[in-house]
Amino acid sequence: MSANPGTLWLVPAPLDLGASEAPLDAVLPQAALARAATLQHWVVEDAKSARALLKRVGQIVPLAQPLQALQMHELPRPPKGGPRQIAPAIDWAALLAPALQGHDMGLLSEAGLPAVADPGSALVAAAHDAGVPVQPLSGPSSLMLALAASGLNGQSFAFVGYLPQEAGPRTARIQALEALSRQQQQTQIAIETPYRNTALLQALVQALQPGTRLSVSCGLTLEGGFTRSAPVSAWRREPTVLPDKLPAVFSWLAR
Repeated sequence: MSANPGTLWLVPAPLDLGASEAPLDAVLPQAALARAATLQHWVVEDAKSARALLKRVGQIVPLAQPLQALQMHELPRPPKGGPRQIAPAIDWAALLAPALQGHDMGLLSEAGLPAVADPGSALVAAAHDAGVPVQPLSGPSSLMLALAASGLNGQSFAFVGYLPQEAGPRTARIQALEALSRQQQQTQIAIETPYRNTALLQALVQALQPGTRLSVSCGLTLEGGFTRSAPVSAWRREPTVLPDKLPAVFSWLAR
């Protein structure tokens, strides 16, 4: 290991994956673009989307190395087969090798901030354990943007990730989270795969109490993106069908 290890930079990505591309310099700070352009070593969620993003970066800030010369490794994917599937041992030191040798590295997910509702936290933890400095860069986080736009409690909130797909367990989970929200006055935040957006919205509208306030943010930072925040009773009176190709964030607060 170098006496002066490199830094692991947490590089934000725009929220336009799978949608019409937003102007990159309108959604990412110049400092983040400039830093990304300097990095040769990367650990990414998906190499194809990472190279596409860095190509866009290079159109604004010239890359220090040609795109084809960048060293890029994908994060290990979680094992298939359910929660009882044993994950293989991962050699995090190998992924961090450039930083351990004194080179700066970038961590990049497909959208938003790496390690926040996206892969990467285990690599960040390994970097801390190895003495590699970690520096996050400013950029869009769909969770924080949705919470800010919701009008719900931004002082106490919890991100609960994905809810069960099966109707019975999903309803039970929604009602348990609503009870917790009422008890602690805590905003609950969930996400879903875009093609199941409307199914989750319908489940929330059916399972939550009429007075609970429900907020949905869809396509944030994109043209036509919106947030609707209203009591569940209003959602029932005026049903909404969500786009099935744009990411959405669902938040609720029980009264």
